[in-house]
Amino acid sequence: MVLDMKIIQTQGLIGDGTFDCSVDHEKYSSMYGPTTGDKIRLGDTDLFAEIEKDFAVYGDECIFGGGKVLRDGMGQSAGYPASASLDTVITNAVVIDYTGIYKADIGIKDGLIIAIGKAGNPDVMDGVHSNMIVGVNTEVIAAQGMIVTAGGIDCHVHFICPQLVNEAIASGITTLVGGGTGPAHGTCATTCTPAPSQMKLMLQSTDEFPINVGFTGKGNTAKPEGLSEIIMAGAMGLKLHEDWGSTPAAIDNCLSVGEAFDIQVNIHTDTLNEAGCVEHTIAAFKDRSIHTYH
Repeated sequence: MVLDMKIIQTQGLIGDGTFDCSVDHEKYSSMYGPTTGDKIRLGDTDLFAEIEKDFAVYGDECIFGGGKVLRDGMGQSAGYPASASLDTVITNAVVIDYTGIYKADIGIKDGLIIAIGKAGNPDVMDGVHSNMIVGVNTEVIAAQGMIVTAGGIDCHVHFICPQLVNEAIASGITTLVGGGTGPAHGTCATTCTPAPSQMKLMLQSTDEFPINVGFTGKGNTAKPEGLSEIIMAGAMGLKLHEDWGSTPAAIDNCLSVGEAFDIQVNIHTDTLNEAGCVEHTIAAFKDRSIHTYH
């Protein structure tokens, strides 16, 4: 973290009503996380994210723990029913998304993020978002010094075993797209789920996983009949793979079916150049949209 040694001003009370209490920037960041203008190194890279805005009100940050802020009558409000307070609050997180880079609290209600901003007790704190009241029914996740961002999408998954779901979640991946039937040779080599019966079982087997899943059917055929069946069984896309024969005829047919059903086609091209070279493969695309894995 790159820190500017500026002074953070917080408010307190003395005899005449107010006084200024200051803490140096490095100490502030160690307690509450980075603030506006700070730069965070992203992993082991030379990329830095600069905090554009901090929703915290200095002196009224939400911190949980013994002797800290989120206690009854302080950061935790009294007299608000469960319906009016958050189920969970994620405090002091650095949020990186399409809207920008900022530090904020994140409010969760009924399993959904309902607001991002300043959480806490509006009776004694300034700037608390109306939908982000912390009450007796609120759980807390402390995220100071951490980044919260949208989950990643892995669009090339060989569905060999269920354990890969745990690995994905631990890596911040929340959507898996690919194909397979389990520990089969076809699955290890390609990302295709061939049969409608297998598609049904794969969908059932992943139904309870806390992750988004999409399966691609096998697209390697010069005739459309089998492709429409696997799509109707639940395939979100079709996969052409050279191990099944990515010929110009198969490519053309698969893309035609994909257009008819408005689904994406993916391809692992013919690297052996058996049925044609790269120019023949491109010609078979006929300027249609296709995702090229290899």
